[in-house]
Amino acid sequence: MKNQAYITLNNGVQMPLVGIGTFMLSPDDAEASCLSALKDGYRLIDTANAYMNEKAVGRAMKKSGIPREEIFLETKLWPSFYEQPDAVEKTLERLDTDYIDLLLLHQPAGNYIAGYCQMEEAYRAGKVKAIGLSNFSAEQIQEILDVCKVKPAILQTEVHPYSQEEELKAFLAKEGIIIQAWYPLGHGDKALIQEDVFTRLAEKYGKSNAQIILRWHMQAGNIVIPGSKNPDHIRANFDIFDFALTNEEMEQITALNKNVRYYHSTPEMLENYVKMVPPVDEQK
Repeated sequence: MKNQAYITLNNGVQMPLVGIGTFMLSPDDAEASCLSALKDGYRLIDTANAYMNEKAVGRAMKKSGIPREEIFLETKLWPSFYEQPDAVEKTLERLDTDYIDLLLLHQPAGNYIAGYCQMEEAYRAGKVKAIGLSNFSAEQIQEILDVCKVKPAILQTEVHPYSQEEELKAFLAKEGIIIQAWYPLGHGDKALIQEDVFTRLAEKYGKSNAQIILRWHMQAGNIVIPGSKNPDHIRANFDIFDFALTNEEMEQITALNKNVRYYHSTPEMLENYVKMVPPVDEQK
């Protein structure tokens, strides 16, 4: 098995730095991708109520034959479930597991304070090992910090070389919150992936441009969850432990920052998220 790197969360829980994401994957693809990833040495899987593939992820974990305690399972509650008292229990049932390693609020929409309180209850009951947030701004995170009894451990948000979120990371670091990057490769933007610095470093280290970007994330302390249904890409995304970028090379990549995001939330979108009820009971 290839190496795996871990980071310690603010409650002492150890979390892998590299995982597989299942956003936009059908149940069949999610199951196959997770099985492929676990076989390749991954131990972190990210899913969500809204991805409609939690049951498939649960099946993959069982089929892998890997002990449950060796897999770090992460999922996210959807806003329309924040005020449902059985939201966590139903999520556990879909995943066919006794506990979730990391549970996040998926969006800063609806009554997210109630959603956070529900996650805190699940944490105290041992159903969840760590809790956190996804797509929250610094102001919204502060709202949670002002009322929480259990501090968020993770913020999952868009981070890549064109949007490095340095100010947000500095704010999070003061609170002991670690950033987790979705769109770690910039939403497949060829202009980003084909930047000269990545091409040059890929040639130097005998890696792909994507592997250089993922290694940069890892050395910058960002947890990454690149998604793929291609077994070769899944394997390659994890093959980043046998080399290290120099400080100078890290700085060259840092210089690419443009504060350019691909995902932009609006008040209308957030309102729609609350109204949208994913038909989770119908997932295969």
